[in-house]
Amino acid sequence: MPVRWIPGRDAQANSYLFGDVLVDAGVVPMAVERYKDQISTIILTHGHYDHTAYLKEIAHMCSARVCIHAADAEALFRDELSLANHFGEHSPRIAPDQKLQGGEVIGGLLVIPTPGHTAGSICLYSEEEHLLISGDTVFTDGACGRTDFPTGSTAAMEASLLSLQKLDVEGLYPGHGEPVDHGGAMQIAAAAVLCRRGW
Repeated sequence: MPVRWIPGRDAQANSYLFGDVLVDAGVVPMAVERYKDQISTIILTHGHYDHTAYLKEIAHMCSARVCIHAADAEALFRDELSLANHFGEHSPRIAPDQKLQGGEVIGGLLVIPTPGHTAGSICLYSEEEHLLISGDTVFTDGACGRTDFPTGSTAAMEASLLSLQKLDVEGLYPGHGEPVDHGGAMQIAAAAVLCRRGW
């Protein structure tokens, strides 16, 4: 099953469509409107505002249920956790339908907790397609997400990247920047090295 990349503009994060699952909701509703009858679930990779800005509008438009890791659920209401105040905005203030713990399979995607960027950061993995939707945990330039925001942890990020190295990843679909269809495992390995060096 192919992943459809819905690029974020300016400060927006990327969104991705995998079957009936939309990953992240930072893009304007118009960007996903053509898929509204297809989308049944929105999974948030973490609670930062650039990934959740239009969550309420998109969830309403698609009649979709909302899922976020339990450790980041408060960010949907607390501006200091979502960093919404950095954008002069407010958190979406919408309660999730499901608080994830990790290990769930939703729409063919395995929820993998990857704390580090935030305590509730997750990645979504398709073993069948050898792809990872990585949020702000790892990017396609071999870098990892920042750990100096509230609930971030460099030690947790390093452990998360080491756990991701055990996966068979070809396609890597990050929260920012362009995705790649091949060589994702090499980007994860590079990010792990940089994190270990304290970059």
